[in-house]
Amino acid sequence: MSIQIKNITKTYGSQKAVDNISFTVKKGQVAGFIGPNGAGKSTTMKIITGYLPPSEGEAFISGLNALEKSMEVRKIIGYLPENNPLYTDMYIREYLEYVIGLYPDRLTKNNKRKIIDNTIEITGLGPEQHKKIATLSKGYRQRVGLAQAIIHDPEVLVLDEPTSGLDPGQIVEIRNLISELGKEKTVLLSTHLMQEVEAICDRVILISKGKILADDLPGNIKSFTEKEKITIIVEFDKTPNIPILSRLKGIIEIKEAGNHILLIEAIRSPDPRTTIFDYAVSNNLKVLSLQKKEKSLEEVFRELTS
Repeated sequence: MSIQIKNITKTYGSQKAVDNISFTVKKGQVAGFIGPNGAGKSTTMKIITGYLPPSEGEAFISGLNALEKSMEVRKIIGYLPENNPLYTDMYIREYLEYVIGLYPDRLTKNNKRKIIDNTIEITGLGPEQHKKIATLSKGYRQRVGLAQAIIHDPEVLVLDEPTSGLDPGQIVEIRNLISELGKEKTVLLSTHLMQEVEAICDRVILISKGKILADDLPGNIKSFTEKEKITIIVEFDKTPNIPILSRLKGIIEIKEAGNHILLIEAIRSPDPRTTIFDYAVSNNLKVLSLQKKEKSLEEVFRELTS
């Protein structure tokens, strides 16, 4: 496992920021680490990168204990913190030269310029590369932060809100870059954008109040709040008798959603679609469409963390 968290707890005085959590992220996997503000995401990331010690438990990066082998871990990990600290008086190229100089093991005699040029290209910094960081927009500063995280070709990437401050076009570019990096690296990605998670993450780890609430594939996470109930979208050729339809076995609530279109909330088992179809046949109604309404990841996030 490239990232392995074992029973990590972090306390500040009497408050538990992280409460006995465990998870793993494999190489070639992009894991979305999501949760409301104050859930413990940034604290966990700081523990993974060796920036903070845990109060209890252990974090391992490619088999190395993040606390005991802190310097070795820092050589193989790339980290973009939430507040993205930068030396704003430096020029972009000057700053990246400084950063890559911190990783002499990654350098040979003549490849420093090639590494910097390649990093500038893939992060889209080309048009601004000769400017001081202080003069950059928030979006370009965020790109500089991502550039310093990947310039030494780390095995593991820990990215805290990597698309913060980017415009929609830039967000797509950075998403594509993270997806490409995730094919060969281990990526732990924290974000508040559920569209981002659905677009690029192979796994979703949901944390709230310091505890892991869910850890699964994005599609499976959506079923966490649908264990007993299901919502059906059905379109008839004409409006049915809703009071009678409401009395069918398993039907909980019916809402009109358009011209002859109903949203029907029902008990999941037995499958209510069969009941609805049989009702239509016996009442000379034509079913034009009948499908289960999938919850968005954002809806599931709100339900699980409320």
